[in-house]
Amino acid sequence: MLDRAARAAWRGLGDVEPNPTVGCVIGTDEGAALGIGHHRGFGGAHAEVEALNRCRAMGANTAGATAWVTLEPCAHQGKTPPCAVALIDAKIATVVIAQEEPAAVARGGAETLQRAGVEVRFTDASVAAALLNQPYVKRITTGLPWVTAKWAQTIDARIATSTGESQWISNERSRAEVHRLRARVDFIMTGVGTVRTDDPSLTARGVARRRRTPGRVIIDPRLRTPPGSKLVATAGEVPTLIACEPIRSATAAERAKTLEDAGVTLIQTPLSGARLDLRHLLRTLAAEHNAANVMVESGPGLMGSLCREGLIDEYWVFSAPMLLGDPEAIPAVRSGPAPRLADAQRLALVRLRRFGDDALLIYRRPLGSRSPGVSSPS
Repeated sequence: MLDRAARAAWRGLGDVEPNPTVGCVIGTDEGAALGIGHHRGFGGAHAEVEALNRCRAMGANTAGATAWVTLEPCAHQGKTPPCAVALIDAKIATVVIAQEEPAAVARGGAETLQRAGVEVRFTDASVAAALLNQPYVKRITTGLPWVTAKWAQTIDARIATSTGESQWISNERSRAEVHRLRARVDFIMTGVGTVRTDDPSLTARGVARRRRTPGRVIIDPRLRTPPGSKLVATAGEVPTLIACEPIRSATAAERAKTLEDAGVTLIQTPLSGARLDLRHLLRTLAAEHNAANVMVESGPGLMGSLCREGLIDEYWVFSAPMLLGDPEAIPAVRSGPAPRLADAQRLALVRLRRFGDDALLIYRRPLGSRSPGVSSPS
């Protein structure tokens, strides 16, 4: 039942952030679903209320029923009434929850339900529900957005030839899927090297339903982004941010003014050693630009920096049936020496899909514990 609730919740991705994506199934212990709901949009009814409304529309009696919810029902009055109270009023007998609410302002639903005599159980039975909740939990507990890295590669893990040619390694169906992902995130991040080499637009094109219009973030410490690039030229239409080191020279100030006059927003970011502090930047994107999801499309340098600092949460790797065999061809990630297998970052394969002859492999870092007394699923 929690798997079903998670599948329903996925429909809200891109529509509900910075709220969590939540699904709810109300049914019987015998496995009959009376109503299924999910949080559809920021400010709208929560999943539990959607499921209860569906039960009422179907004429189903919810007294004594069980509710399976991917996230602990809220107990506070926000944009909508408390979901815990709605379940109590509907005479729900048992609530099974996949994830404790990490936000202090919203938690307490389990205690509210228990005080009203409702049985509450936390469980890690649904891996799907655990995966669903990871981005929200990370943002609430760390102040950082969820970061998804994407690249297309040959089967020998090269993203471009030694001369920089990369269009196109993946096929048209894979590229269409990338645009659908872009249309669900808040920002797309790239490096100034990619801007200077490829002059990308980083927009979501050909998408049937655009859930978000992602902004663009360029990692450009010394403001080398060409004023005539596509990203700068469209900065007045799509939010475009450049993360640079603190401006201390007249030359840098002049470049900054040129870019700002074109509509670019500069984020002066402190250094960590010789590099921009990417963790500080991501925290700024979450706190000041309401970023819940950031997608990275870049060359191996920026990808390696993010990987080395443990800032990437999810990897979308499109593998094409193509072999270069050239040691000088460009790899997806450069993060420094790793002489032992023990130095490798271990990931979990959470999804595998085919797009024609291409394979999409989605990896995440292994799941951590999510609720007191609840161990992680394997």
